[in-house]
Parts: sequence; C-alpha cells; structure tokens
Amino acid sequence: MVLQRVPENPILLPNPLHPWEALNVFNAAVVHHNGLFHMLYRAQGLDYVSHIGYAVSEDGVRWSRLDRPVLSPETPWEARGVEDPRITPIGDTFYMTYTAYSPQGIRACLARSTNLITWERMGIILPDEDNKDHTLFPEKVGGRYALLHRRPPDIWLAYSDDLLHWTDHRVIMRPRPETWEHLKIGAGGPPLKTDRGWLLIYHAVDAHHVYRLGAALLALDDPSLVIARLPDPILEPTETWEIKGDVPNVVFACANLVVDGTLYVYYGGADRAIGLATCPLDALLARLEEAASSP
Repeated sequence: MVLQRVPENPILLPNPLHPWEALNVFNAAVVHHNGLFHMLYRAQGLDYVSHIGYAVSEDGVRWSRLDRPVLSPETPWEARGVEDPRITPIGDTFYMTYTAYSPQGIRACLARSTNLITWERMGIILPDEDNKDHTLFPEKVGGRYALLHRRPPDIWLAYSDDLLHWTDHRVIMRPRPETWEHLKIGAGGPPLKTDRGWLLIYHAVDAHHVYRLGAALLALDDPSLVIARLPDPILEPTETWEIKGDVPNVVFACANLVVDGTLYVYYGGADRAIGLATCPLDALLARLEEAASSP
C-alpha cells in the first residue's frame, strides 16, 4: 500500500461519557490552520443519529475534543443526522459540505464558519436529488466554484457562481467493472492542488462491499479530464478495527491534506473509529505519473 498507517491508530474512538458520540466516530474532515490540526468528525450515539463534533491537535495524532457537537440536526431534512463533513478553506472562510439524512432522503448541504466551531447553514445545494460525497475545490476553476459530487455510481463535477446553484454537471470518473472499484466510487476530501494536477483521493466499493481508497490526478484547468488513476488501491481494510465494526470492511476518507510535504489521509474504519495514514506527497505523485505513462 502507498499509504502507511500511524502506529497510534485508531486515533479517535467513541466516548461513552458523551451520549451523542458513545457508539461511533468516523468520517472526519481535517484542516491545518494556524499551526494546529482541526477535526470535524461524524459521531453517533445509541440512537444512530449523526452529529458533528470538533477536536484539535498539535501533531495530527493526539486529539482534544469538545464535549458537545458543533453541528446537530435542526431541519426536517436532517431528522436522522448530519453526516460525513468535508472542509474546504476558501479565503478567510471555512466551507463544510455535509450530508443531511432524513426519511425523505439524503441531500447535499453547505455550511460556513470563520472559527471552525460556530457554523452557519447555507442550505441544501443540490435540492432535487439524493446525493453524497460532495466536496469543494479550494479555489475557483475558470472563474467559477467547482464541486465534486456523487450521482451513483460515478463521481461528477459541477460549477457555480455563488456556491448555492450548481450547473454544468458531468461525469468525470466511473467504476471499473470486475475490480476493487466494481460497484461505486466517491470523492474523499477536497482535491489538492499540485504542480502536476488536482490530486483526488477517493473511495471505491467492490462486489463484496469492501471499501478501499484510490488516487487520481485531474487536469488543473479542466478537472473533468482525468490525467492519471492508479490501478491499485492506496489503502484497504486490513486492521481488525477496520474489518469489524458497525459496517465491516471499510476505510472511508473525508480528509486529505499536505503538511511539510507529507500527505495526511484521515479515514473512518468500519464506521466505528478514526485512523490516519500518511505518505510523502512526492511519492504518490510519482506513482500517478508512472500510471499516466503506462499503456
């Protein structure tokens, strides 16, 4: 595997002292800001309603967390939870995409903050469809905001002038039949800008419902163009806590960031706990360049 797990894994576990996060913590967004790692993570109590909690760390491995959620269900569309946050800093504002879950369906939502703790809801951004795995690019592309999202089973790209109304939807990546990406794929954390393209970490599900992580490069000026895509996963469930949990055989990432040349990928293991795997950014980009040049 390209990614290497940190020995401290899992780095965040459910807290039985807090009912809202007593059962599961997983699928975390992470940003590095003012010298600290800030985590927004999905948490569930025994009622299986999802909330979003906050934790902070100096090294990205050892975390201190608030004893209350920073986002909890409030609207009818959020009746069963707010799920799978992904955070993109744009200018002085942090934008968090998340999934609203209710008996009516699932919807892509957006919130914003200047301090990562107090969040202002901006509403549903893809109102007419069930949609998940949505994440914003960290800067405009061709003068417009860009968003990845998932109309099953593919990864889609869309554009907006105001972050609320999205148009020009197009498929950019599809599953690869009879492989570890057979069933469906979805974006991980926000795409990372490199001098070789937008680095996309994504998840894929095989015919046996095993979730793995993959990597691809998208063209900087036109992210609908896939420059490279690794043929093999960069992380797959092998640890006991990734294999056995609330949903077995899952590694699922909502956060990828680069600090001092190291790629940090935060992921949920079996929908029960949170882990971290890393690698030198240049090493992964070299693998992708090799894949791009292969016939």
